[in-house]
Amino acid sequence: MRSVIALLAAALVALAVLPASAADEPDLIFKRSTVFKWLTPNDKLATYGLDDPEVEGVACHFTVPERGGFKGWIGVAEEVSDISLACRQIGPIKFKEKFSQGEDVFRRRRSLFFKKMQIVRGCDVKRNVLVYMVYSDRIIEGSPKNSTSSVPIMPWGANADVPKCADWVQ
Repeated sequence: MRSVIALLAAALVALAVLPASAADEPDLIFKRSTVFKWLTPNDKLATYGLDDPEVEGVACHFTVPERGGFKGWIGVAEEVSDISLACRQIGPIKFKEKFSQGEDVFRRRRSLFFKKMQIVRGCDVKRNVLVYMVYSDRIIEGSPKNSTSSVPIMPWGANADVPKCADWVQ
């Protein structure tokens, strides 16, 4: 019985360490130290970029704090919920498939077990604008800290066709 419990505990730890992501891993753009630590890694701000996996022509950049110190070094520090977000049209917009309002674009764990950051997408039908929101949540108690970015769908280059996001919302 003890071996079964130990196996279950090991499986839970392995699952907790895996990234929870809807999109591919984001690209690290740069990091800046914010708090100096003598013998362990510094606290940092890290800026990442990612492409929307379901909407071609949209890229998002987000900045997250990353804890240093011993707990940050071994990967067990709970990260704070302060996350900024900016999304922009970087080419002609092409929807790959229909999506739900508030659908996950990207998820990443912010603690060993209970906290995760999520970027979700919606469509402002009236204005033909894609709306992205980043927030972090916990199983027990969520965080009201969030950031929102809007991407108006505009003509791009010689292609004057402007798709309506309302046609792609389920």
